[in-house]
Amino acid sequence: MKQTKAQLRQLGVQTLKNLAPSEKAEKERRIHQKLFSNSAFQNAQTIGITLANEIEVATEPVIHYAKQQHKKIVIPKTLPKRQMAFYELTAETVLERSSFGVLEPTNSPLFLPEQIDLLIVPGLIFTKSGYRIGFGGGYYDRYLQQYPNQTASLVFTEQLNDEWSPESFDQKIQQLFID
Repeated sequence: MKQTKAQLRQLGVQTLKNLAPSEKAEKERRIHQKLFSNSAFQNAQTIGITLANEIEVATEPVIHYAKQQHKKIVIPKTLPKRQMAFYELTAETVLERSSFGVLEPTNSPLFLPEQIDLLIVPGLIFTKSGYRIGFGGGYYDRYLQQYPNQTASLVFTEQLNDEWSPESFDQKIQQLFID
């Protein structure tokens, strides 16, 4: 019997929490190298990415490296009606913890979807073909409906699960960087 998205979310969180710190760090290093050597990343001038929580693939090294490469980084802020928008992350950006426990920008310039060259989308569970189950709420699926450029996700092999069927509103991610 297929599991519900809620059950798969719980499984995804537990799987990520069970990764040994040393193994997680080594997998992250390899995932980051795959991303950095990819043309979508290399050609992107503006990259949308989250500030990852402790169980996700770390995004701080991606942000640091991208800034060294003189790329703009934009991070999401949740809005009413399950919408979200991306704002530039600079040294002056003030971050505030949202009701979801995520740090969000409060004082930065807004970037429209078409101004973001590469969007790195978080998730808990992924199919090999690129569909994902996120943390719930559908924020990314709504955003991706009007996002015209490249998408990617950073994925541990432990997050791969093809034992579920995407729903009509689920948006496919173009590239998965997996280890």
